[in-house]
Amino acid sequence: MVHFTTEEKAAVASLWAKVNVEVVSGESLARLPIFCPWTQRFCDSFGNLCTESAIMGNPKVKAHSRKVLNSFGNAIKHMDDLKGPFADLSELHCDKLHVDPENLRVSSGYACALFFHPGFCALLGTMILIVLATHFSKEFTLQMQAAW
Repeated sequence: MVHFTTEEKAAVASLWAKVNVEVVSGESLARLPIFCPWTQRFCDSFGNLCTESAIMGNPKVKAHSRKVLNSFGNAIKHMDDLKGPFADLSELHCDKLHVDPENLRVSSGYACALFFHPGFCALLGTMILIVLATHFSKEFTLQMQAAW
């Protein structure tokens, strides 16, 4: 379990308070099937994912992205107990949707406390950080990145 310092919690919460989930969520999750095309197999019911523009404009991708980022925002409110906010999501994805967490692992496989599986973090977490850094370039200092 990762333990965040008071400063790290404050940095994450302060940046997250500025996030427009409608904008950031669509950009973040939509990057997965674009840059990791094999992740499209987990989104069979989302419809057309054939091109970058189709993915970026897909209403089902946007809707699911909002759910993901809203869950992420909820976890930020509970940084002392991150397993709690993600327990139901973990059960849903593993037991009901049968998404094998190993399918989401990448070679670096670094751990990230803000997601329920390190492989998931390695992909989606990286996409979220890229989008946050793009939208909040002045605030996204090295210290801010380290806190995330």
